[in-house]
Amino acid sequence: MSGSLVCVGTGMTLGAHISPICRSHIEQADVVFSLMSSGLVERWVEEMATDVRSLQPYYQEGKNRNITYNQMVEAILVETRLGKKVVAAFYGHPGVFACVAHRAIKKAHQEELPAHMEPGISAEDCLFADLCIDPGQTGCQHFEASQFMFFKRNIDPAAHLILWQVGLAGDKSLTKYATGRAYRQVLVELLSKIYPLDHPVILYQAKVLPIDTMRADTIKLRDFIDAEIFMHTTMVIPPCEKMQPNQQVLDRLAEIDRQQDRIKKGPKLTVVC
Repeated sequence: MSGSLVCVGTGMTLGAHISPICRSHIEQADVVFSLMSSGLVERWVEEMATDVRSLQPYYQEGKNRNITYNQMVEAILVETRLGKKVVAAFYGHPGVFACVAHRAIKKAHQEELPAHMEPGISAEDCLFADLCIDPGQTGCQHFEASQFMFFKRNIDPAAHLILWQVGLAGDKSLTKYATGRAYRQVLVELLSKIYPLDHPVILYQAKVLPIDTMRADTIKLRDFIDAEIFMHTTMVIPPCEKMQPNQQVLDRLAEIDRQQDRIKKGPKLTVVC
């Protein structure tokens, strides 16, 4: 009998964000693999199913995270191949900064095993709500901090810039769980080519427990080097310029509008019998 895999998200805040369909998948699973933000959240998941296995033990200090992720994927697929109904539960959204879910689903499809993903409330969703940011107002750019540093990107200073995992900024080894002041200095120098050093930036962390307080500390860009940063800290950089009208496009659209109006107001045909 063919097994199946569903990767679900439990949301960011314990017990408050999980959707009915994600809870149902967990409750009906033969095996649940969990990768949660804390031991307390893991215990909460354990209350919903009879066989819950934490993926946290695969992490080890100094161990390359790519090896860790591949081992997690294999553990999930082993049970799926045995014909079991498997659920992999991740905090937040299972497809946002959670490569294990993507890799597991891809490998399951390669082996012709049914697999799909159910969304969850992500840190991005919480960020938009907590900081009252509408991404449709001026636009929004998202990058993982290290990727932003490693590659040349075209940044629009008239839109929000959101850098994820700034606590790991500059790490190419995939073995660190934090980088230090020297790495942040490089990031600040890179950003200073776009933003003034006294430009305000927000250090954001979503709530994990209902009793927690979300973090939204506004500092100057230059002060990021010595700020208190964690693995789950996100940097939000508001626009430093106003959006510039594209007059050429606006003129062209205006001409199209005028043509449409002329067509609508054109002469009416008179039928003579």
